[in-house]
Amino acid sequence: MPDVAARRAFLEADQPRVSCPEHGVTTAAVPWARHGVGHTRDFDAEVAWLVRQMSKTAVCVLLRIAWRTVGEIITRVVAEADALAGDRLSGLRRIGIDEISHRKGHRYLTVVVDHDTGRLVWAAPGHDEATLGRFFDALGEHRSGQLSLVSADAADWIANAVATRCPQAVLCLDPFHVVRWATDALDEVRRQTWNAARRSGQPALARELKGARFALWKNPEHLTVRQRSKLARVAALNQHLDKAYLLKEELRLVFKLKGARAVALLDAWLSWARRCRIPAFVKLARSITDHRAGIQASLLYGLSNGLVESVNTKLRLLTRIAFGFRSPEALIALAMLALGGLCPPLPGRA
Repeated sequence: MPDVAARRAFLEADQPRVSCPEHGVTTAAVPWARHGVGHTRDFDAEVAWLVRQMSKTAVCVLLRIAWRTVGEIITRVVAEADALAGDRLSGLRRIGIDEISHRKGHRYLTVVVDHDTGRLVWAAPGHDEATLGRFFDALGEHRSGQLSLVSADAADWIANAVATRCPQAVLCLDPFHVVRWATDALDEVRRQTWNAARRSGQPALARELKGARFALWKNPEHLTVRQRSKLARVAALNQHLDKAYLLKEELRLVFKLKGARAVALLDAWLSWARRCRIPAFVKLARSITDHRAGIQASLLYGLSNGLVESVNTKLRLLTRIAFGFRSPEALIALAMLALGGLCPPLPGRA
């Protein structure tokens, strides 16, 4: 009985050569394959669908094609889908901007996400004002003037580009980054208190503070019973650190509220932080005052960079699944395929 695994099926079709007045002698175009390509459209679509689910190496082994061929297929599938889908940058009103590290050695991509559709609409290597300027060049002056809200972190290069290229848009600073500033300030106070306790002969306080880092960082609703007990002991032993913890928690509460109530609580928090006599939080109050307009806009419009961070997380997952990329262009093509709504359906399953 013949080996079933050794059986293969071959499909053949004529593709005659023709003489074109413009391009010379070439093969005739066929409806089931892209011109000048050695694979059918269905095969290209299958590769594009599979590369979202597994590594490029696994796709190469499964379909018996080269690593470079997978990249070429992704590039042309994305290019054709992009052309058929029309202009991805049309109709943008609310966008989020962020950067993501895609490779060792401080290699970054700048990504732009549409808050209304949730899709990645633009990405390019680099993370500076010039890189973001390329996005606004592609968007054009007229459509840049139609942007109303832009969410971002507190990076100066984003703020400067937005102020220059779309001054009418309101910049909303991401609440997560502001709360992280407070967490960093709290950790600075904890380290200073721990060092002071060791030097001044307070071993009990030093021991309590040594294991209190995660209890101080975590949100109260996520604390374990042991961590709650740890916080209670820290509060009893050192009022200075307890005040810093309460400042961090009240700032976090500001971003749980929305609208005018949140703005009023932010004003109260700034007043408390300025006179708290804790240098790290006095400095934090100055930083928040400097970025007050963007923070207040985030509170009033309820816009954060959470959606952009979600897209970045999926990008990192794509990078891990594919075991890295040799070029940022290949990663961008796969990102548009998976996160830009350009992935074709699996052939025969649509």
